Amino acid sequence: MIPELRVEHLTLRFGGLTALDDVSFTVAPGSLHALIGPNGAGKSSCFNVISGLYRASEGRVLLGDKELTGMRPHKMAKLGIGRAFQNAALSPGSTVLDNVMLGRHALTRGGFLECALRAPWTVRAARKHTERAKEICDFLGIGRLLHTPVAALPYGEVKRVDIARALAVEPVLLLLDEPAAGMNAAETADLAATIHDVRDELGISILLVEHDMGLVMGIADRVTVLDFGRCIADGPPAEVQRNPEVIKAYLGTEAA
Repeated sequence: MIPELRVEHLTLRFGGLTALDDVSFTVAPGSLHALIGPNGAGKSSCFNVISGLYRASEGRVLLGDKELTGMRPHKMAKLGIGRAFQNAALSPGSTVLDNVMLGRHALTRGGFLECALRAPWTVRAARKHTERAKEICDFLGIGRLLHTPVAALPYGEVKRVDIARALAVEPVLLLLDEPAAGMNAAETADLAATIHDVRDELGISILLVEHDMGLVMGIADRVTVLDFGRCIADGPPAEVQRNPEVIKAYLGTEAA
């Protein structure tokens, strides 16, 4: 069963600067939830608190009945939280398959000695993890690139490798940090279809931060809007688009 993600009264301060001010929202199980806002709104700060890179000054984050607040990212991976980054943090000289296999690390057992001696069960486990990594790559349309170095790939394919690595932890919650950043219109449309497929086929929850409003409004079930670290709207895309505070935040003017 997929648990809900609850963000409760998050406040984040850097010295005298308040990056997040009492932010709360819920990502329903199996939903595609977008976190948006103008530049400097606090989206990345919120994302980094949720994924364990920042520690909240106040408030908490829960996945079902498990509190994530202050938990290290590698422990979150073991709970089934995968994250793809805005700037894909991949090993450019390694192949697509090797990069995706890094995501399986949280699911592996056995110590250095057992692996070095190639104990039979570790060999079987390695084969199983490799086959699963290949399946994920096939699902994302990069199966033909398994043995290609990441450095040789076009930008759109690199982003898919990063998503594949995040999916390799078998997540119940997938965090996507500006997945369409730097993509052209055709690549963005293709990515939108892929994100929909991930949610529908795998049945997982997805939380994404994204600047591309067309992408967000086209695929999100629910949208949370931040401005100056505060939550100014939360609801279905059509409702959020009509919200006067949202229009003012993005356009600098009141709705007509």
